[in-house]
Amino acid sequence: MTSPVWHPFTQHGLGEPIPLVERAEGAVLHTRDGRAVIDAISSWWVTTHGHCHPRIMAAVAEQTQRLDQLIFAGWTHEPAEQLAAGLVAIMPQSLTRVFFSDSGSTSVEVALKMALGYWAARGEIRSRILVMEHSYHGDTIGAMSVGARGVFNRTYEPLLFDVGRIPFPAAGAEQTTLDALESLCRSGDAAALIVEPLILGSGGMLVYRPQVLAQMRDICAAHGVLFIADEVMTAWGRTGTLLACEQAGVVPDILCLSKGLTGGAIPLAVTMASEAVFQAHWSADRARMFFHSSSYAANPIACAAANANLAIWREEPVLDRVAALAAMQAERLVALGRYCHFDNPRQLGTIAALDLKTGDDAGYLNSLAPRLMAFFRERDVLLRPLGNTVYVMPPYCITPEQLGQVWDVIGEAAISF
Repeated sequence: MTSPVWHPFTQHGLGEPIPLVERAEGAVLHTRDGRAVIDAISSWWVTTHGHCHPRIMAAVAEQTQRLDQLIFAGWTHEPAEQLAAGLVAIMPQSLTRVFFSDSGSTSVEVALKMALGYWAARGEIRSRILVMEHSYHGDTIGAMSVGARGVFNRTYEPLLFDVGRIPFPAAGAEQTTLDALESLCRSGDAAALIVEPLILGSGGMLVYRPQVLAQMRDICAAHGVLFIADEVMTAWGRTGTLLACEQAGVVPDILCLSKGLTGGAIPLAVTMASEAVFQAHWSADRARMFFHSSSYAANPIACAAANANLAIWREEPVLDRVAALAAMQAERLVALGRYCHFDNPRQLGTIAALDLKTGDDAGYLNSLAPRLMAFFRERDVLLRPLGNTVYVMPPYCITPEQLGQVWDVIGEAAISF
């Protein structure tokens, strides 16, 4: 019988095999047919410390015996209070408020609504959101609106709102980006700029310099434009630091976090805001409250997982593991990047990427991508190329031998294709 499941980003008409995974541990997925598959993309960038991490799983198990779910509008619980305090303690000092939701996309929706609410409460007409070319912020309507327009969202164009766009700050064209941002900020109607700090994920793992991020922040500050950092993918060590913004000395007005927030174990997201953004919504008038909620906001079990993740960061040498993985990635990337089959080898922290030369269009629907995915899958490696861009973003627990196997398979693919 055909499965009734409708999978995301999957064209079922192609009849591609969909492996059934029964269990996972560390960096390895175990399938029903007895295969051990190396998860080289952290199951879509979420798993940081490894699958079924004992500390996180124990925290989840314990919480299931106490409190499973609670309405968070006007009620609270200890796991959420503990998590909010823990986040405030380790995140930039000016981010004093924590709003819970349940995914990266919803954390972005919350951030956009916070920004617009801030200006409305001040009585200023600022409603334009500024974004970066090639960016991706999620698949809900607001998140799609501030992302790149193309095959991902062409069908839904009538639902999307207009934004101001600045070009990606590629090497040699950075001043063009900054000039465009300056011009849009001067218009007077810009409410906020939202960016993926230092690296654009779904846009092709495009990397730009920390100095540019810092200059963009300065331009926004000079014009009073709120700065939203979408660190859904880039936080929790992926780029080599707890937050990517750290590398540029940037503190956003609003910060979006998800994915690695729970170590990748359970869906949870937060949007952190400065006190100024919170106070703009504070009032004795109920009509001025922040009108947003998710039914599962601050789910106690998810918060317990996130608290275990914070404990791991406090008590274990996570950044040492991140640095070790980054060094292993660099060694393999340099070795493979010399092959004539590849262009533009690049790395940021634990993320490494390169482009496989192809005569076809290099976009997301490049015909090479599904063939590459099948090639990797048949060799027990989970990689999901972005068009002709192959990237490796594994859990921090991956062993040198496992990582070597991943890169060996990528090298084999280059020769085969």
